[in-house]
Amino acid sequence: MSITLIAISVGNSRTQIGSFDGTNLLASHTIANDALNTLPGLLAELGEAPAIFLSSVNEPVAERISAMIEADLVRVERDVNIPIGRKLDVESIVGEDRLLNAAAAFDQIKQAVIIVDAGTALTVDFVDGEGTFHGGAILPGARMMLRAMHEYTAQLPLIDLAEPDEPIGHSTRQAMLTGVVNGLRGAVRELVEKFAEVYRGYPKVIATGGDAALLFERYDLIEAIVPDLTLRGMALTHRTATSQSE
Repeated sequence: MSITLIAISVGNSRTQIGSFDGTNLLASHTIANDALNTLPGLLAELGEAPAIFLSSVNEPVAERISAMIEADLVRVERDVNIPIGRKLDVESIVGEDRLLNAAAAFDQIKQAVIIVDAGTALTVDFVDGEGTFHGGAILPGARMMLRAMHEYTAQLPLIDLAEPDEPIGHSTRQAMLTGVVNGLRGAVRELVEKFAEVYRGYPKVIATGGDAALLFERYDLIEAIVPDLTLRGMALTHRTATSQSE
């Protein structure tokens, strides 16, 4: 298959890279932002494409990537707009990843949808049945919570994120894990119910982001986990921009 697009999505902690043939995701990689030296090799592995789109919520990292790539980059929301309607406060600045996730989710589902993105921060966003993004809620992500508990207390250790072994923590580590993991699940459920009350209907709920599988893979509220949702939003943006220029 021929590659039509290479999409690079820069997050706060990680960067996703994917190659597309139209709507088909051919290959993807995720790297930590402190391991960008591997990016040129990953791009060479994906192959050449007539378009390279870059989206970012971390401008210093985006600038480093731009300097590393010897090709013209198309910046999402600067050079091309994300194809999603918006009902937001006039002064609102929304992360490109949230808009890309919303566009991709509505494009796939074609009905009201709530997107839970579990990354450095955890966002819960609402798109109505007409494909309009209304914003949502932003919470600290799981790893941010664990780090904050360590940094702002004298005795709590710095621990890695994992599924808790028990609902009632019988050790400090398990107490921290069950608080963070089940606390976030409960917060998401409460937000989904609040959104549904306002909408007067129950939207589908999907999850994405680096920690989505750990938090929600066996959680009944979430109907699907789509790890590459942001990349798919970039592919949709590319297809829309291409069709409008023809």
